[in-house]
Amino acid sequence: MAEPLRIIHLYPKSDYYTGAAIQLGDLAEGLQRRGHEVIVATRPSEAWASRLRRAGIAHYALPMSSEVDLPSASALARIFRRHRIQIVHAQKGKARTLAMLAGLLVKIPVLVLSRGVSFPLDRFNRLGYTTRRVTAIIAVCESIKGGLVASGVRADKIHVIYSGTDTDRFTPTVDGGRIRRELGLHPEVFLFTQVGVRSWKGNDDAIDAFAVAAARRPLARLLVVGARDPRVFHERAAMRGVADRVFVLGYRDDIPEILAGSGCCVDASYAGLGLTGALREALAVETPVIASDLEGNPELVIDGETGLLFPPRDVTALAAAMGRMMDDPVLAETTTRAGRKLVEARFSTRAKLEATEELYRRLLEVASP
Repeated sequence: MAEPLRIIHLYPKSDYYTGAAIQLGDLAEGLQRRGHEVIVATRPSEAWASRLRRAGIAHYALPMSSEVDLPSASALARIFRRHRIQIVHAQKGKARTLAMLAGLLVKIPVLVLSRGVSFPLDRFNRLGYTTRRVTAIIAVCESIKGGLVASGVRADKIHVIYSGTDTDRFTPTVDGGRIRRELGLHPEVFLFTQVGVRSWKGNDDAIDAFAVAAARRPLARLLVVGARDPRVFHERAAMRGVADRVFVLGYRDDIPEILAGSGCCVDASYAGLGLTGALREALAVETPVIASDLEGNPELVIDGETGLLFPPRDVTALAAAMGRMMDDPVLAETTTRAGRKLVEARFSTRAKLEATEELYRRLLEVASP
């Protein structure tokens, strides 16, 4: 039987509900269930402390206020030494830099850095990826790997491991009735949903396209989830004449139920993304998806097979895809069934855990023969 690994995950933020935070939590808990000693360091957060305490995972709260936070780097060195850490997995660039500072005080056998966005690297960040002190980089899709290689990072240093969806929680049997009752939707209403609000998520494009697609379909509705300020989206909907047909919610922890209660999940992102997590989750519950043809999305959403793609920022094309998904239930059913199978095979939490554990062992074997 293989020896357990001693792993620390560094997350220099306190949020617990974003995609990166959810992926980190699921990975840490999954590795711990597999018998490894797992430690997590985040910025001070009662939510993180409570979750990890319930999972039996050691948690350290550190300021990690900047990339030159020397007290935090010194504290990390003490943690690495105390737990005899073998694998340091940095979830953000700031965590990588702090780990490298800590590495001046204590040996780090393996330093892994995750990369989940496709924004271009500036000169300073490029050094953080090309340095020999970073053992390996995990890219969440092939597209991001290609971008890193184009920026001068060695291809053999980059390993593609897709982010995972818990296919035991996101299943076709999830009941979506509660969200529909909350929104007052009767069974004939077709609900489009976009999960996630960012400047580059294309929320405005989704509203504009919905207004076009729904012009001759009175039973269509749009839901935007994750807004801090719903007024912005209500104003946009009013400008487009669909104020009474667009719902806006803040943070929710019932995403499986929301997606199960939706007729289609839309991702209109036009910059920065790796592979949008809500698309994986929607297909896992067998809800159809429409996605911008950008970065890693086509690696999951195969046009006409597991969903529909449209050119980023092309509101007309997005509206056409929305209309097609409403009007073609056979397309909706066949793409979701194929999509669920693909998620189970390549985009599940189980697949991510197995690939990450295997990579850790290979890297450690090379670093410490």
